[in-house]
Amino acid sequence: MKIINGFIVVFFLFILSCSNISYVYDKNNNLTNPLYNKTNFVFLGGEISSMYRLAPKYFGSTKNPEHTLFISIVEDKTKKSVQKNQAISQVDYEIIVSYKLENNLKKCTVIEKVAYSNFSHNPKSSGYNFGSDESLSKMYELASIKIFEEMVGFLSNYNLDSCQSEN
Repeated sequence: MKIINGFIVVFFLFILSCSNISYVYDKNNNLTNPLYNKTNFVFLGGEISSMYRLAPKYFGSTKNPEHTLFISIVEDKTKKSVQKNQAISQVDYEIIVSYKLENNLKKCTVIEKVAYSNFSHNPKSSGYNFGSDESLSKMYELASIKIFEEMVGFLSNYNLDSCQSEN
């Protein structure tokens, strides 16, 4: 009898402890991208192939865009650790992306912001090295993903119908 009473008490404690479970995907406010399939994007400045490749994933495509996103890329490379034979043993990369979102319906600027990403790469040889080149390509891709996710996260919490002159 004591075992059954103990089981009932444990069962009710378990039910009570699980009553305030909050689900991660319970709130949909950050799950949607307000710019997706509503925005044209235009690249200016430097060329980073992973950004060109990933932009449609984050912004989709549309024939009647509500917004235009201008993405200006500046890339800064700093060579470090030059060895005796003038070989480079490390290159630091800084990617600076300035973006400006314009409302096409109101013909005004919604927001202008700058995003940064940086990483270091250690080239393994002075010639072509598949592993080293793939590693660098992956670092560019991760930096691009970081910048786009930061951009979309910021813009999803921003009033896209307001203009800078109104604020």
